[in-house]
Amino acid sequence: MDPKPDITPEGAAVDATGTWHEGHASYPGRPAGLPLETGVLPPPRGAGMGRQESAEAVVAGPNGEGLNMKCRTENGLSMVGQDAENGAENPRAETWSSGRKPRAQASVASSPTAGLSPSRPEADERLMEMILSRENMMAAYHRVVRKKGAPGIDEMTVEQLKPHLTEQWPRIREELLAGRYRPAPVRGVEIPKPGGKGMRQLGIPTVLDRLIQQAMHQVLMPIFDPDFSDSSYGFRPGRSAHDAVRAARSHVAGGRRFVVDLDLEKFFDRVNHDVLMARVARKVKDKRVLRLIRRYLQAGLMTGGVETARSEGTPQGGPLSPLLSNILLDDLDKELERRGHAFCRYADDCNVYVRSQRAGERIMASLTRFLAERLKLKVNGDKSAVDRPWNRTFLGYTMSAHKVPRLWIEHKSVARLRDKLRAFFRAGRGRALAATIKDLTPILRGWIAYFRLTDGKGVLEELDRWVRRRLRCILWRQWKRPCTRFMRLMQRGLTEQRARDGASNGRGPWWNAGASHMSDAFRNAFFNKLGLISLQNELRRLNHAS
Repeated sequence: MDPKPDITPEGAAVDATGTWHEGHASYPGRPAGLPLETGVLPPPRGAGMGRQESAEAVVAGPNGEGLNMKCRTENGLSMVGQDAENGAENPRAETWSSGRKPRAQASVASSPTAGLSPSRPEADERLMEMILSRENMMAAYHRVVRKKGAPGIDEMTVEQLKPHLTEQWPRIREELLAGRYRPAPVRGVEIPKPGGKGMRQLGIPTVLDRLIQQAMHQVLMPIFDPDFSDSSYGFRPGRSAHDAVRAARSHVAGGRRFVVDLDLEKFFDRVNHDVLMARVARKVKDKRVLRLIRRYLQAGLMTGGVETARSEGTPQGGPLSPLLSNILLDDLDKELERRGHAFCRYADDCNVYVRSQRAGERIMASLTRFLAERLKLKVNGDKSAVDRPWNRTFLGYTMSAHKVPRLWIEHKSVARLRDKLRAFFRAGRGRALAATIKDLTPILRGWIAYFRLTDGKGVLEELDRWVRRRLRCILWRQWKRPCTRFMRLMQRGLTEQRARDGASNGRGPWWNAGASHMSDAFRNAFFNKLGLISLQNELRRLNHAS
C-alpha cells in the first residue's frame, strides 16, 4: 500500500503526545503531516499498545468514546435531548448554555440511545435522533475538543466551538432533524508522501462538521462493526496494527510463504459514492442520515480560495472516513473469506497469504477483476506484487525467512524517524538541552511503542547512539567559540591539553559530536540524568510490562 497513520506523513510527523502516523489512514508506524481528528489508533486487545494517547495517526479514534463513555454535563455547556424513557423528542430545544450547575453523570443505561437498539426497526427510523441525543453529542464534543485539530475553511478553532454552539445549536439541530443541513466544503491541504514521491491531498472539515461526523461515527460504528471480518484490523474497537502484524506472522509461520500484496491506487480519491452508499443503506434506513452522509462525500474541496465539486472519493481528515472505508472494503473481506483465504487488512492495506507463487498470481488476477467490477476500485500494478513476505513490508514491519518469522522494523520507517528527528534537532539548536530532551521523549516513546514487536535490537542500539551524537552536536554548536568549547570541556573533566586540542581542531560540529573528547565529556549517564530515554531500554520496559 501507499505508505500510511503515519494513520502522519505517514513528511513524517509525530504529534505532541507522540502518536506516530503513516500513509492513507493514519496509524502508529507511519508518519502524518497534521494533527487531524483521524489519527488515533484503537488500543490493542487487553492493553494499551504502550503508547500515550499517542504513538505515528488521521482521524477520530475508531473506538470513539460515544456510547461507551459516561457523559458529563459541565458547567457552562449542556444539552437537552430526547426523553430517556420513551425516546420522544424533548419539547425543549437542545442547547449549549452557560451558568448551569453540573448534572450527575449519566451512564449509558440512561442514555436516550440506550432505549433504541440500532438493529430494531424503530431505531432505523429514528437514527438521526440517536445521533443528536444529548449524551452522544456531549461525548462527540469532548472528543473533538480533546483531539484539537486544524481549523476548516471557516478558520474556527475548537476553542471557538462552544460559544458558536451556544448561539447556533438549536438552528443546526433543527436543520439536521429536518434533513436540510448542508456541510461546509473541506479545506484542501497537501502533504508529502513518504519517500518524497508526490503529494497527498487531505480534506480538513470545519470543527462543526467534525463534531457532527464524530457523533454519527459513534452511533454507526456499533451497527456495522459486529459484522466486519475478523481479519480486518484498521480503525476498529479493540483492534490494532499490532494485531494485524501478529496475524500476518502467524499465517507465514503456518506455511503460507507467499504473499499477495494489494495496493489500491488512490483509494480515498476513487471511492465510488453510489457503490459506497448502497452498502451503507443495507443497514441504515433513516433517509436523513443517508442524505447527510452523501452530502459529506460530495462536499466541495476548497483549495486556494477555489471550490472544486467532488463526484468520487472520500476526504482523508474527517472522523467518518475510516468507518466508510471499512464499510466499502468489507465486500472484499467477505469475498476472501468465502474463498477460504488467509488475509490481513488494515484500512486499504491488504495482504493475502498463500502457499505458492502460482496460487498467488491466480488470486491477484481474480481480485483485480473483483475490485474493478464490484467496487469500482483499481489495483496499482506497479506497487502490487506476489512475493515472499520477507521481501515486502506490512504496516511498517518486515519479517525474516525463519520457520517462525522474526519481525524487523522496515528500513524506511527508521529513515522517516531520522528525518523527523533531524528537523526537530534543527529547531532546538538555541534551546536548553533539558527542554529539547523533554520534547524529544514523547516522540521516541511513541515510535518504539508502535515498533515494540520488533525482534531486531541492533537498529535500536544504532538509533540510541545517533540521538546522543545529535545532542552533543547541539552543544558544540551552542558553544560557538573555541575558548568557550575549551572551558566547557575542562568543566566536564578533560585534561587541559585534551580540551585544548578538541576545542581548536577546526573540524565541523557533526565530526566533533562523534569524537572521543565529546563522548568522554558527555557520557550516556549525563543524558540519562536529563531524562533521555534509550529505545532499547524502553523496548525492554514495554515488553516486561506486557
